[in-house]
Amino acid sequence: MGRFERERAFLKTDFEMLKGVKTGAASGVPQPEAEKPAEEGQLLITLPKPSKDVVTKANVFDCIGDRESVRKYTDEALTLEELSYLLWSTQGVRKITDAGRIMRTVPSAGGTNTFETYIFVRKVNGLAQGIYRYQPFEHRLVFLKEVEDIAALIDEMTMAERQPFVPYFAGKASVIFAWSTVPYRAEWKFDVQAHKKILIDVGHVCQNLYLAGESLNAGVCAIGIYNQNLMDQLLDLDGDEEMVIYLASAGRKAE
Repeated sequence: MGRFERERAFLKTDFEMLKGVKTGAASGVPQPEAEKPAEEGQLLITLPKPSKDVVTKANVFDCIGDRESVRKYTDEALTLEELSYLLWSTQGVRKITDAGRIMRTVPSAGGTNTFETYIFVRKVNGLAQGIYRYQPFEHRLVFLKEVEDIAALIDEMTMAERQPFVPYFAGKASVIFAWSTVPYRAEWKFDVQAHKKILIDVGHVCQNLYLAGESLNAGVCAIGIYNQNLMDQLLDLDGDEEMVIYLASAGRKAE
């Protein structure tokens, strides 16, 4: 099988291969935790409650029609209320049913919700420049580390000189979203068929960021070119049980 044929096969669904396979879910193994806990001593920042008051464009038809990748930003900061809204829009927990099912603002295959959201903050009112992790159940941020020259770090991790349309754009954004996946959260239920579902699901997440950003008149750009090893190292991920799979920038649109 050639390299294109091998990779194209990944795009297909084949649940027949799971005949006779006993998944963790089918074996009665407890479902993995849906959120990484904060460590003792870490600074926890409660976010403002998500509010429609921050929205400047409420018509979803207009948001869909106007959505585009934006790579040019002003130096104006995002507000903490706006960041709260963007985080809630992409991974927020809407409710937990009596049966324990977690209902989020984005769909997830089998409700497996494999993602953790990390943000690299350059310019958000009320937050120090640095790296944070979002905890959706508590709607709060876990402060991970301060970064003195975060724009330079963002340029390095996004391989700025290799960005094809506007080199060095990401370091000018207010915030970078970095989504990691914990694959076993989906493997527990879908075994080897989990990985295609994970990549589909992260597309739902990023599109919600695009539409939520547009509703704020903020620009968003998905980023698929990044230094994998550096990203995982920055976030203290092992690259196997958890790894970064997608990035996006957000900031005020430059006219």
